[in-house]
Amino acid sequence: MLMLFLGIQLQAQQCNYSISGVVRDFHDGDALVNSTLSVNGFEIYALSDFDGNYKLEGLCAGTYTITITHPECEVAEFTVEVAGDVKRDFKLEHHTEELNSVTVKGQNLTKGSASSAAQLLQTDDLENYSNASLGDALREIPGVSSLNTGSTVVKPVIQGLHSSRVLIINNGTRMEDQEWGVEHAPNLDLNTAANITVVKGASALRYGGDAVGGVILTQSPKAHAKDTLYGKTILSGASNGRGYGVTSTLMKAYESGFYIQGQGTRKRSGDRESPDYVLSNTGVSENDFSVGIGLDKFTYGFDAYYSMYDAEIGILRASHIGNVSDLVRAINSGEPFFIRDFTYDINAPKQDVRHHLAKLSMFKRFEKAGKLTLDYSFQQNNRKEFDIRRGRNDPSLDLKLTTHTLQSNFAYDARSDFKADFGVEASYQENFPNPETDIRRLIPDYEMYTFGTYATASYDLTEKIKLDGGFRYDFSEIDAQKFYRNSSWEDRGYDVDFADIIVEQFDNQLLVNPVFDYHNFSGTLGGRYQFANNWDLKLNFSSASRAPNPAELFSDGLHHSAAIIELGDLRNKQEQSFKTSLELNGQSGGFTFGVNPFYNRINDFIILEPIGVQYTNRGAFPVHEYRQVDARLYGVDLQAAYYFNDKFDIKTSFAYVNGQDLDRDRPLIDMPAPNVNTVLSFRKAEWNNLNVSLRNQSVFKQTRFPNNDFQVNYINESGSEVTETVKISESPAAYSLFHIASSAEFKVLNQSTLTLGLYVDNVLNTAYRDYLNRQRYFADDLGRNFRIQIKLNY
Repeated sequence: MLMLFLGIQLQAQQCNYSISGVVRDFHDGDALVNSTLSVNGFEIYALSDFDGNYKLEGLCAGTYTITITHPECEVAEFTVEVAGDVKRDFKLEHHTEELNSVTVKGQNLTKGSASSAAQLLQTDDLENYSNASLGDALREIPGVSSLNTGSTVVKPVIQGLHSSRVLIINNGTRMEDQEWGVEHAPNLDLNTAANITVVKGASALRYGGDAVGGVILTQSPKAHAKDTLYGKTILSGASNGRGYGVTSTLMKAYESGFYIQGQGTRKRSGDRESPDYVLSNTGVSENDFSVGIGLDKFTYGFDAYYSMYDAEIGILRASHIGNVSDLVRAINSGEPFFIRDFTYDINAPKQDVRHHLAKLSMFKRFEKAGKLTLDYSFQQNNRKEFDIRRGRNDPSLDLKLTTHTLQSNFAYDARSDFKADFGVEASYQENFPNPETDIRRLIPDYEMYTFGTYATASYDLTEKIKLDGGFRYDFSEIDAQKFYRNSSWEDRGYDVDFADIIVEQFDNQLLVNPVFDYHNFSGTLGGRYQFANNWDLKLNFSSASRAPNPAELFSDGLHHSAAIIELGDLRNKQEQSFKTSLELNGQSGGFTFGVNPFYNRINDFIILEPIGVQYTNRGAFPVHEYRQVDARLYGVDLQAAYYFNDKFDIKTSFAYVNGQDLDRDRPLIDMPAPNVNTVLSFRKAEWNNLNVSLRNQSVFKQTRFPNNDFQVNYINESGSEVTETVKISESPAAYSLFHIASSAEFKVLNQSTLTLGLYVDNVLNTAYRDYLNRQRYFADDLGRNFRIQIKLNY
């Protein structure tokens, strides 16, 4: 009877309950078709229909875990209590997987402008430059060149513009690192980036309206939402400079969305060498690291990040001259006057730079609305520049720049055909020059307050036509305390124009308190038309307004690492650029190409150009002055590739910039020369994924340059007075370099891959000089360099 009673009870248990409802997109509520739903531990499945409806049947009372999968969505799990028939709608993050796979191209560029010219460097490209600089890597992109101070300081130049006109966004934070100096390289470690995007022009308004030249976006690796531990280590060695580098990255992620990551880099090299002699005092020592933790949940999360960049950079000893006659001889002869045997020692003149970046970011997603982010960042940049000082080893220039930034952005993405971004940003910056250097401050004490607000939007008019636009307003105020010599104050006419800012007057100098306010307006409007498969046309109009930076306003003395005397001008005002850019991309069979012509009119363009020479108690140095002119720049970037088969392909690119000073009807100074880069590649997957490439880099002679030669008088060795012309305008001859790169992969252990790379730069050991290298007056550029790289992914 007991067994009969139990059997009756078992038969009476209800196992015909169901769970039904709709699977929707979290952003806009649209139904997600063909979502797969399964009950963990049971062979019960369902597939959502065209309206997103589903039904899971045959369930008993109890607690179940439902797993839902859908293309372009992360796998999601939900817990459901069943005591009868249950109605339950599920919402999935439809864009999550898309953003993970195209982090910069799909996310950051839509926050700028889909109509702007932009190109991406992937992880594999960046890893080839793990022991180099950001500027070196960016030269892979057509239209991007570099402004060098020797071989160790490399600044990116985008379509002829650089320094304060090019914004660098490091992991979502605008870098504040005294970028105004032409010999101030970006203070970030290339190895922290998973990919880098270059936006040519002022269309990425989220990051600043003063990007007259463009924006460089670096993106850190994104953690996977699963329990995993992975990383990589790269070892590098180079013959030229006898340098080495090691960088390592480790990421620990959890299924909960929590992650922690760490990265560190060590680089060291001694004196570099030209084909014929040692470039004395060009060594580099660099130590960098970064750490980050975060939580990336379905609807909310946070990220905390800290990085430190620490570099000691030697400046070519031959660029610092003792007297006027030596300066004339060095520039006019082109031979370095100081050559020593190879050494790892880094002596004056040199730079010692340390940059701290700390950031806290939080986000919250709102159903059928979008994503709200709030970021706070702290940056401190300490730059020390060491001159050759008898009996002293302390810096001649010691600047500490501290910046606090608070910003918020709301990304509206509730509709598939319309996206928008709205944001505000505020910052406070303080520059403190160490007074114990006992040398006149090149850049004075100042405080700067900024506020900006912006709105951008994109709309899919049709499947083939996309429109976008945006507007930004920025306010900045700079409050400085600066000493001027009485003679300099009067010679520049400041006693007439700025008599009201004098605070106190001394015997031979006076203290002034200039306070300047700037209101800047920027905007962009453009469209993209896809008129055939693999063919699209982009048109963009943008205007950017940039306030003069502290160097352009206040410079007044010797810039030690640049070996020049710089003079700013308190009368300098905002630049205003108006740029038109067109881009056509197409593909036919194995042939692909892109053409990007542009025209940029810049009113009150600030340039730095030489005006003479001055002898100081520390030597003779060229004098450069900041001044404003109306300018126009136009040019074109071309790229093409042909894929013969799965083994061979050839790629080539060409860049041309024509800059003109409209006020004086003469060429602009420091415009990149026309250049062509061609790469022939061979790959064989069956041979351990072997890749071999031959690159040719050809740079034409820059025939368009202003005549800034000047005459100097000095007493020669025989005691006679001599007048001689200092030839600083003439550009170097054209040159052509060949480079070889090769790599192969080998399986090690179970889930690790070892990649061995062998490279030869300047294969023919060609002697050359580049027009955009500030030390071309004194020495040749780098000779042949053998490099080896070992990468272990684990």
